[in-house]
Amino acid sequence: MIAPEQFNLASWLLDDRISEGRGERIALICGDRSYTYREVQHRANQAAQRFVEAGLQMEQRLLLSLPDGIDYVAALFGALKVGAAVVMVNPGLSDDEIIDLLEFSRATVAVLDLEDIPYGAHLKAHITPQELQSPSGEFTNRPTHRDDIALWLFSGGTTGRPKAVLQSHQSFYNTTVLYGQNFLKMTENDRTLSVPKLFFGYATGSNLFFPFSVGGTAILFPEKSTAEALLDQIERHRPTILINVPTLVNQMVSAGAGRDLSSLRLATSAGEALPEALYWKWKETFGVELLDGLGTAEQWHVFLSNQVGEVRPGSLGRPVPGFEVRICDDEGNSVQTGEIGRLWAGGHARALCYWQLPETSQEALKGRFFASSDLMRQDEDGYFYFCGRADELLKVSGRWLAPAEVESCLLTHPGVRECAVVGQLSADGLTRPYAFVIPTQEVTEQELKDHVLQHLEPYKHPRGVTFVESLPRTHLGKVDRSALRRQL
Repeated sequence: MIAPEQFNLASWLLDDRISEGRGERIALICGDRSYTYREVQHRANQAAQRFVEAGLQMEQRLLLSLPDGIDYVAALFGALKVGAAVVMVNPGLSDDEIIDLLEFSRATVAVLDLEDIPYGAHLKAHITPQELQSPSGEFTNRPTHRDDIALWLFSGGTTGRPKAVLQSHQSFYNTTVLYGQNFLKMTENDRTLSVPKLFFGYATGSNLFFPFSVGGTAILFPEKSTAEALLDQIERHRPTILINVPTLVNQMVSAGAGRDLSSLRLATSAGEALPEALYWKWKETFGVELLDGLGTAEQWHVFLSNQVGEVRPGSLGRPVPGFEVRICDDEGNSVQTGEIGRLWAGGHARALCYWQLPETSQEALKGRFFASSDLMRQDEDGYFYFCGRADELLKVSGRWLAPAEVESCLLTHPGVRECAVVGQLSADGLTRPYAFVIPTQEVTEQELKDHVLQHLEPYKHPRGVTFVESLPRTHLGKVDRSALRRQL
């Protein structure tokens, strides 16, 4: 989907709802407070005016790091109205990490709730949430081009600074229409609720851009996403779509017996592979369809997904119509059906570049395609299956092993709540699978080894198991496998 040449996301997602006569519809629910589209527009216009007063200009960068709520939404749309690029940063990072990203991005304005910010060569203003509102609630949006940078997303990075992925207004238009409207079939009657927070592109789309594009309602809460918090929000606000990730799917299954999720017409899962056993536990517990899919910051959002009525548990589904997805060898040639290769995803949502990483950009961004490090295979019916990351695949006994396969098997044991498998280098210099397990009950290492031996080929069973209370996570909430390997 190609947007008009002169195109501004804030106009399309927010101001157009007012023009359509939807100004009094509820746009946001934040705790006890609801905001109409007209109120959100007013707050966004105030923020835009405040940014201009602070010296923000078109094509400059604004760093945004706030908890989910009306202030976040107003600042995001306000910056887009000005024509600035929004650098979305996890507010859970340390002060030093946020300041590092502030200097790295060369942001002109920072919107965050920190007291002491060092003013360098680029930063002109530090605006707190309390300072976002200006006297004027009117603003004329800047005439941005569809290929202007709209948002900075962050991808990967288990150590050091993650890669900054620069995405255009065009990318968000493309996938909002193809996935949000056409595939998920969102309407103005939908209410969305998300496990990930708005700084994560998966939530920016599913819990803000998608519902706003059709006049729906987004439910936001600033607190940490826990199973109890999500279940309480669902029973209180009655969303129709839940945006989930496998870790919380698992936790909600464990805590959700007897809870009322009848308002949901579907839930989505992304961010990490969803084991087949966990899919069935979710269905048995809640009876709600769960659509596993795959998206990347480089293609902004989900482009592979299972579909209602056509779910194949354990798979990532098929390409969202409008995207072209291939499995290729190292030279970029398509492999045969059933063979494992690198995922290539093509469409009109491809990133412009990685900030200050020209060689990495050239290696990953090829024409309309993003050449991922995800390894996949495709069956004869067109369904895609995740086989691991190219840098995470283990060579065990001369054969390749995907940690996800062992993890899926371990999760079928009633004593396993969560787990992660990494490679351990043995004394003889060979790699062996090793498991970190969060148990649900008393279980022994040997029981888990025997369980895997009963279901998978012998070389795949973990040679060691460590029981832990939690697993380390990256800034996007994914299991930090590098941190686990350092513990061995």
